[in-house]
Amino acid sequence: MNLPESYIPILIQAGVAVAFVAVSLLGAHFLGPKQKKGNSVKNQSWECGVPVEGNARTPFSIKYFLTAVLFVLFDIEIVFFYPYAVNFREFGMEGFLAVLTFVAIFFMAFFYVWKRGALDWDK
Repeated sequence: MNLPESYIPILIQAGVAVAFVAVSLLGAHFLGPKQKKGNSVKNQSWECGVPVEGNARTPFSIKYFLTAVLFVLFDIEIVFFYPYAVNFREFGMEGFLAVLTFVAIFFMAFFYVWKRGALDWDK
């Protein structure tokens, strides 16, 4: 297999990343604290010194997950705006039209979410 020369740095970076993960996981396993399985009181869950009540598998409202997805959506929007804000003069009219298209699509998604009631927290 003959790889182009431009792939070598990518392969080196991927190898370093995989090696770092492997060393970190193995180091944590071998150097980390060991728990004894026989001590049931010590292995119980505590939250700020208060005994646990109920089951940890209690279902959550979908609003928590929807809030997280919307946060990621708005956060990614900012990530895409940053390069345009830094280089807006070099992009010219073509870049401006591309950003307007992005904003239009984003606002369509925002109004869709709004109309579906995802932003009504009282319901």
